[in-house]
Amino acid sequence: MKVDGACHCGAIAFEAEVDADTVRICHCTDCQNAGGLFRVNIVAAGETFRLLRGTPKSYIKTAESGNKRAQVFCAECGTGLWSRAPDGTGPLVLRVGPINQRASFHPRTQIWCHSELPWTKDVSSAERHERQG
Repeated sequence: MKVDGACHCGAIAFEAEVDADTVRICHCTDCQNAGGLFRVNIVAAGETFRLLRGTPKSYIKTAESGNKRAQVFCAECGTGLWSRAPDGTGPLVLRVGPINQRASFHPRTQIWCHSELPWTKDVSSAERHERQG
């Protein structure tokens, strides 16, 4: 499936081909520390990815697993965009949030569940509002 997306401020835009069966929720502490309780990711083949606008920034993070990943983000607004091998090869792991077609995806797997925050399993008891009250 072809997708496109952009960071929150619009400075960075991209497109890629993704496989909807690769959508997963990651509960690792790195994803939690990066600004969320978890992150939702999808794999894009590296050769299908095209940067349409902007110049993202990146840094290398060594995960709990010992793997090194280049974490790519917008330097203007801070939106996390994707990660990939530090040498720039192989698939990209796109963050689903910046993808315009994000409503089309449904997570197939959850990983690093040993560090999942327990209350994220069921938020049905939390009061709901259609807009900010």
